[in-house]
Amino acid sequence: MQIAPKPANEAARLDTLHSLSILDTPPEERFDRLTRLARRLFDVPIALVSLVDENRQWFKSHAGLDATQTPRDVSFCAHALLAGDTMVIQDARNDDRFHDNPLVTGTPGIRFYAGRPLAAPNGAPIGTLCLIDTRPRSLDADELALLGDLAHMTEREIAALHFATTDELTQLTNRRGFEILARHVLSLCDRVGRHAVLLFFDLNDFKTINDRFGHAEGDRALKAFAETLTSALRDSDVIARLGGDEFVVLLSATDAADVAEPVERVTQALAQRNAADARGYAIRFSVGHVAYDPACHRTVADLLASADRRMYEHKQRGRTAGA
Repeated sequence: MQIAPKPANEAARLDTLHSLSILDTPPEERFDRLTRLARRLFDVPIALVSLVDENRQWFKSHAGLDATQTPRDVSFCAHALLAGDTMVIQDARNDDRFHDNPLVTGTPGIRFYAGRPLAAPNGAPIGTLCLIDTRPRSLDADELALLGDLAHMTEREIAALHFATTDELTQLTNRRGFEILARHVLSLCDRVGRHAVLLFFDLNDFKTINDRFGHAEGDRALKAFAETLTSALRDSDVIARLGGDEFVVLLSATDAADVAEPVERVTQALAQRNAADARGYAIRFSVGHVAYDPACHRTVADLLASADRRMYEHKQRGRTAGA
């Protein structure tokens, strides 16, 4: 068995995949409809929308297959990701890369595979729309074109989902996307016994910026603060704009006692940004934080509400930062 090599742009590709906020989300009819259609049109028992993560392939839709993911090492789709066009394996038993693959020698007994790479809105390859059969077969030119059409439809659905979870102005995750990502992160923290803390940021006197300098300048201030958060915090931190001048950051594997350090990083980075921009005003913020407690915070909305209250308390006491 041959393990697929990593693409040359693997780090950027994974960043793109994770930014889509699609991994580990519940099944959706928009994708299940496409895999059901693929099964019917091609008369195959299995059709998948497969996304290739760092160490696994995860199935956004898995018509005809019970598994929701498999290790990347045994993934056919990891090979297809490198193909640039549809990869077709007529009989995996006769292919040196796959003949002894456990997905061939065991369940589901793959013989035929056809995978068309899927691209994110920025063009990065993130997975495949693939067909699987337990008997050898091939695809003619018309069938290859049809699979390509279905793959383009899948890409459009991925793009639509992405834009529905992304804040257009700052390109941060929006509230909907944050709730999806936060549920996943908090579930992982619960599973491995790690702590998490939510920071809730609110810009001070933001209305004054809009009133004095105009809404275009207010938009620039929001983008500047979003860029400050992104540059000052860890890649693993979930950063989102909830709306207006409210931003949140979910710090995973972090104790409440350690919150001062990332807040100070943001404070220093913002001070440098204010000095460099010199736009006639300084962006300042109030921040509150709350440690995740599964007994108290049964939903992400509960956690957001707790952190919002803490931020408001700090703001009322004049405990602001970023001046």
